[in-house]
Amino acid sequence: MIDLRFLRENPEAVRASQRARGEDPSLVDTLLEADAARRAAVATADNLRAEQKALGKKVGKASPEERAELLKQGQELSAKVKEAEAAESTADADMVAAQRALSNVVQEGAPAGGEDDYIVLEHVGTPREFDFEPKDHLDLGESLALIDMERGAKVSGSRFYFLTGYGALLQLGLLQLAAQKATANGFTMMIPPVLVRPEVMQGTGFLGQHAAEVYHLEEDDLYLVGTSEVPLAGYHSGEILDLSAGPKRYAGWSSCFRREAGSYGKDTRGIIRVHQFDKVEMFVYTTPEQADAEHKRLLAWEQDMLAAIEVPYRVIDVAAGDLGSSAARKFDCEAWVPTQQTYRELTSTSNCTTFQARRLNVRYRDENGKPQIAATLNGTLATTRWIVALLENHQQADGSVRVPAALVPFVGTDVLKPR
Repeated sequence: MIDLRFLRENPEAVRASQRARGEDPSLVDTLLEADAARRAAVATADNLRAEQKALGKKVGKASPEERAELLKQGQELSAKVKEAEAAESTADADMVAAQRALSNVVQEGAPAGGEDDYIVLEHVGTPREFDFEPKDHLDLGESLALIDMERGAKVSGSRFYFLTGYGALLQLGLLQLAAQKATANGFTMMIPPVLVRPEVMQGTGFLGQHAAEVYHLEEDDLYLVGTSEVPLAGYHSGEILDLSAGPKRYAGWSSCFRREAGSYGKDTRGIIRVHQFDKVEMFVYTTPEQADAEHKRLLAWEQDMLAAIEVPYRVIDVAAGDLGSSAARKFDCEAWVPTQQTYRELTSTSNCTTFQARRLNVRYRDENGKPQIAATLNGTLATTRWIVALLENHQQADGSVRVPAALVPFVGTDVLKPR
């Protein structure tokens, strides 16, 4: 949720953010009206409670003759207090609903527009020129016995798969390398639950625009996570953190689940867009003042990991309309996929400022000991999709694939060869 004080003092900035996202700026006025109505309801209820308390003191001091009249007034006042408290509760619920309808305020400098309005910040590496016809990742994966889509579909349906043999070792190697790098950079490794309560999923912002993407177990009222960002965001919910020694950094290793609703017909071949994948996700709690610097560090750690698998990629500044409701700024790293002649997302790092922490009531104490809302950030360190870029960029004319040196200790070979 956005900061109400910021909204009251800067309503036009929030309207501009909504317009940059392609969302409804009138939601700002709806929230302002709901906020004013709630404050009025609170004031009315407070005044009536104060009046009731004062009347109670009069009753205790009143003579028998006066007491009957005062008790009658007390009954009438009690009914008014109940009505005022009910109105206060309704006004509070209306305000929270209006507040949850607003996305995070886009950070200054982020490009406006939708999915195609990103800005390229940097190119790293040069796409390879092949002297043979390159195969796509699925042809390679099948010829090298790394990926089995047919049996994945037989067992679970479309967009499921088996990683087999060296394919499984390749994924485990990527994730283990990510875990090693995260630990070396001060992250605490976590294997979190992949089922979370509704309030945690709601708190991270994934039950708004992305609700159709989420698997829900109705009988248990639990949600399967699409990223370990969700349980890690809930890890410190309702707590006051000690950030005096710097940010709290966690790296979650988990399976992730996405329904991919609305994406039928897109990327159906191979393992680019699937319902289940594994990922190591960085998650950070810090102060709002340190969040921008931490965002740059997360991007640098992602780039260090990409350098280890030796693929060309670019860094983009994601446009406001493609940020998701929680992020104020997002940078993606997209690797070159030779057979598609385009760049595809491998990592994403978001600065969510205080948006998630406010929903989940995560605070820290400032230098004066006063509790303040924390800031949260997240970033991808490795996922199953990385196998796509790795296979295609490191394939050789004989159908084999070179394993990047950083992964050889985990995979156990430097070349994956056809059967």
